[in-house]
Amino acid sequence: MSANAFHNTSHYHVYSLPASLLDTLVPRNLVNQTPPRAESPPPPPQQVPSASTGTQSCNVCLGAAFPDVESQRNHFRSDWHRYNVKLRMNGAQQVSEADFAQLVDNLEESISGSGESSEESDDGDSDAVETLMRKAKRASRSPSPTSAARGLPQTAVTWFHSPPATQIGVYRALFSKDAELSDYVAQLRDMQYGGEEGRTWAMFMVAGGHFAGAVVRVSRPDDEEEEEEPQNKKKPKRPKPDTEVLLHKTFHRYTTRRKQGGSQSTNDNAKGPAKSAGALLRRYGEQSLREDIRNLINDWAEEINGCERIFIRASTSNRKIFMDYDDCIITKGDERLRTFPFPTRRPTQSELSRCLLELTRVKVSHLTEDALRAQDEAYLASLPKPKPTPASKPEPVPEKPKVSALSKEEEHLREKWSRLLEMIHKGRLEPLKAFWEREGVGLGGIDTIIPEWTNERWATILQVATHAGHEDMVMWLLEGARANPTVEVPSARTAEEEAEDDGNRSDASDAPAAATKGSRRSAYDLARTKGVRNAYRRCAAEHPEWWDWLGAAHVPSALSKEMEEEQEGKKKLRRKGLKDRVKEREAREKEKEKERPPAVEEPVAQPLKPNPQDLTGPRRLGGSSGASEGVAGLTPEMRAKVERERRARAAEARLKALGRS
Repeated sequence: MSANAFHNTSHYHVYSLPASLLDTLVPRNLVNQTPPRAESPPPPPQQVPSASTGTQSCNVCLGAAFPDVESQRNHFRSDWHRYNVKLRMNGAQQVSEADFAQLVDNLEESISGSGESSEESDDGDSDAVETLMRKAKRASRSPSPTSAARGLPQTAVTWFHSPPATQIGVYRALFSKDAELSDYVAQLRDMQYGGEEGRTWAMFMVAGGHFAGAVVRVSRPDDEEEEEEPQNKKKPKRPKPDTEVLLHKTFHRYTTRRKQGGSQSTNDNAKGPAKSAGALLRRYGEQSLREDIRNLINDWAEEINGCERIFIRASTSNRKIFMDYDDCIITKGDERLRTFPFPTRRPTQSELSRCLLELTRVKVSHLTEDALRAQDEAYLASLPKPKPTPASKPEPVPEKPKVSALSKEEEHLREKWSRLLEMIHKGRLEPLKAFWEREGVGLGGIDTIIPEWTNERWATILQVATHAGHEDMVMWLLEGARANPTVEVPSARTAEEEAEDDGNRSDASDAPAAATKGSRRSAYDLARTKGVRNAYRRCAAEHPEWWDWLGAAHVPSALSKEMEEEQEGKKKLRRKGLKDRVKEREAREKEKEKERPPAVEEPVAQPLKPNPQDLTGPRRLGGSSGASEGVAGLTPEMRAKVERERRARAAEARLKALGRS
């Protein structure tokens, strides 16, 4: 049942319970019966009291029962209930509230929001439930054997019964981890003694760049005497509170992107380090947050060493802030470490106070023995029935062969292959030559097949260099090392890789007709640039007797020096012809410029009225767009000459018009 199913109306403090109540407490089991037989459903380790077995109980969340309708409604709106409903719809096993709280704490960004804004808390809860559902779906695809053998979940609250009709609940986190259920009553009695200095706790929360920490006293020393009140004082003195905050500190650093969730370090580990200004600020914020928390823990070292319990709410990555570093105050295996057994909101001082009150206040209910027995029966009836076991024994699953440790010779060989492939991919020809002269024979020769453990998709070194596009390296492998270009390319390739090679090929006209998808391919078919393909053609022309270049190697034709010189000569002729045509055009333009009459200066004249005769006849739409088209493509000097000629003709036309008038 939910720890919050009952309202905290109890005034009992867990470290100051009445002696009359402690003397009658017994651990609360399923009507204190012995465990049932193996074929029946196993009982839960703890059963939480309920007000009734009718409508005031939850059939989805196992063991959840409520004293009134309002508590039941609050439970139905909680994230724990919504998460269990979705698990049940997907056919998965429901979880207890303690397990749900642990799942939420393990998220990188837990339930967001603060104690001041319920709207933000609801939004964060919805995000947490959706994130947990996605994780549950991924985990259901590959279930682990440990999750199946875990058994029924335990509740976060341990219940005790006091006849005739009183039950109290205390959080399990307050007891020792290695204690049995029968020892809880004795430990609960020991909690009533505070010792010489009292009992203190350390409480820390960190999430989303927010941090809140406090050291609180939850039980006063035994020898502390209450001061006598003066008789003449009218108002009685207020009693000392059960809990007292000794130290507290809160601060915030910018570590998460707004509305994105997740810390910057998690995003860097998943996608690589981002280079934006915001990413730099968030990395600096994470470092500052880690240093501030550790400095604070060092300042509080004396108080923390004297604490009885240390509660930490943090994600898996953020827990490393508190431990696992040099000279850390809190060690990883400390028996005092606890997590908050219920969902928490944004780390603030008020949230720490709420959690402290929730942990130290005792839950109380009043149910008779008959009501408890009826509740136990209803709980057992709500448990899922065990699946029938098949009659035949399942065949034993063969154990996977254990990977034997590599010998020093194998490790040395793998290191050589890694260095060789790295030099080929990066195009480092000179280091490759020196390395091959020294280690080539030991690796098996130039045409040896690349081992599978390298995860290289090509078969030979020549194929790797050809696909990488290093022309000089391919030429050295063909001529200097006499690599075999007829070795077949591995056919186990995906459609995306085939499409990538086809798209990256700069000039597919040189590819042979035999290099089609699904057919036999050679190293030449992996060339994606014309320079690499020409290296194969040159070697085929110079050494035609070495390999079956035009057949098994798929080289379309040889490329001799005479053919290259002829192609280069044709290119020079084409360039020379273009230059000659440009010179002839410039010469014709200069001759035309000399034949034109000199420009006449334009006289200053009054504006004339337009001649109606000039307006008759066809006119071109768009104004003087034809004039702009005439000078398109000319140099600035030619445009200036054309413009001067136009102005001269316009001036002559105006002079003629003045003479007629």
